[in-house]
Formats: sequence, structure tokens, C-alpha cells
Amino acid sequence: MTLVRAKKHLGQHFLTDKNIASKIVESLRPVNGYKQVLEVGPGMGILSDFLLQKTDYEVFLIDIDTESYNFLQKKYPQLGDRLINADFLELDFKANFQEKMAVIGNFPYNISSQILFKILDNRDQVVEVVGMFQKEVAERCNAKAGNKEYGILSVFLQAYYKVEYLFTVKAGVFNPPPKVLSAVIRLTRNETATLNCDEKLFWQVVKAGFNQRRKTLRNAVSALINKEKMADNTTLDLRAERLTVDDFVKLTNEIAANR
Repeated sequence: MTLVRAKKHLGQHFLTDKNIASKIVESLRPVNGYKQVLEVGPGMGILSDFLLQKTDYEVFLIDIDTESYNFLQKKYPQLGDRLINADFLELDFKANFQEKMAVIGNFPYNISSQILFKILDNRDQVVEVVGMFQKEVAERCNAKAGNKEYGILSVFLQAYYKVEYLFTVKAGVFNPPPKVLSAVIRLTRNETATLNCDEKLFWQVVKAGFNQRRKTLRNAVSALINKEKMADNTTLDLRAERLTVDDFVKLTNEIAANR
């Protein structure tokens, strides 16, 4: 079977180490109640081989690369419609999957943030994620308030998921090797379905705060607040990077109450 060529424009770096592939798959915990798992960017199927040995869940594969899709069709004819040739970022989750599901993958590094925001958009369905990312992105996902890596992605992911940095992966186990270290993280959906605030406003506050992260929140979110009513709010004198998720929820409620 002809091997698939890694394509730079798709950010492909194929994992070649089966021990690491097995470790990634074993990091899934179907006790969280899902029966379907979607692998993003399977390439030549090194993760898929281990996923398809499992009986706890039904496996789906999605790859935008037609060459990978054709290769996987021949390798896994039993998948049928569960092998999808499409862009994950355009996928309609509700049309394709049941209520609870997991996402796994050696994710393309050039769209890793977009993948995570796509997962956040579908957070009511995606209850677990296990994925390989550039180490820098993995650290950003797990960063805590006060850390220079802490940002919009950190807050949104930690608002809805428990984030765990599982292990670091060296460049030599990929073909072609990336110029950076990689890391595997796990996201587990919080038990609470929604935040205790106006979630649309929460997203606006967080984005505005970090889009001008060098400014105090009073200046960064000025368009969202009643300046007179919130003149004495000391939280607004801080920068966004100092606030935890709970602090942002509290601030969102204070802004909503003083409009």
C-alpha cells in the first residue's frame, strides 16, 4: 500500500512511534459516558489502529486530505460512512454524532487553536478530548492566572473543561520531525453545563480583556461597562491575565448588574 506524503500546507507531521500512539489512545476514558470517538487527521492510521481495537466506543475518522482518505478507505474498509473526507472545522456535530462524544488526534499544528475553538463551540457534545499539540499551545491551554502564557484560550477551555497536561513528545518520533516539541493534553468536560453568568457577555469580557492585555480591564472593557456605576470596582484596575475563570464570572455578573 502506497504511503501518504506529509503535506506542509496541511501541517502534517505523522507520528511513527506506536508506543506513544497506544499511550494517547489509552488516555481516553469512556467511563465519562460517551459511545462515539472522532479521530481528527488520522493520516496513515497509527492512532486508528489502536482505537479500532477498542469495543467501548464506535470510532469515526475525519481527514481533509484526499490522499489520506483514499489510503484509509483501503486500510479500513469496515468503516464505511464512519470515514469522513471533510474539513473538521466545517463539521456539523449535531448532524453526525449522538449527544456525548470524544475527540482525539495528532492535531495539525497550524490550526490547533481553531480546532480548540471548534470544540468549545460544540462543548455540549464533546465531553472529552485527548490530543497532541505543539508544546507551547498545550502549555497555554493549561496555564494559570498570572502566567505569561495565560490568555483567551486558557480561560475559555478552563471555564468548561478540566485541562490536564499528560506528557511531552520529542520531535524525532514524527515524519517529518516538527521544529518544536509536542505535548499531549486531556480535556474533560465540567459537570456543570453552563457558567453561572451571562455566557455571551462572559466571552465578550474575556476577549476584550485579552485583546488589549497590557491595559487595565477598566480601559480594555470600557465599551462593555457603565463607567459611573463601576467607578469603585477594584477588579477593573487589574489586567486580564490576573483574573481566574471564577474572577471573570464574578466580573461578568457585576457588569450585567450595573448596566
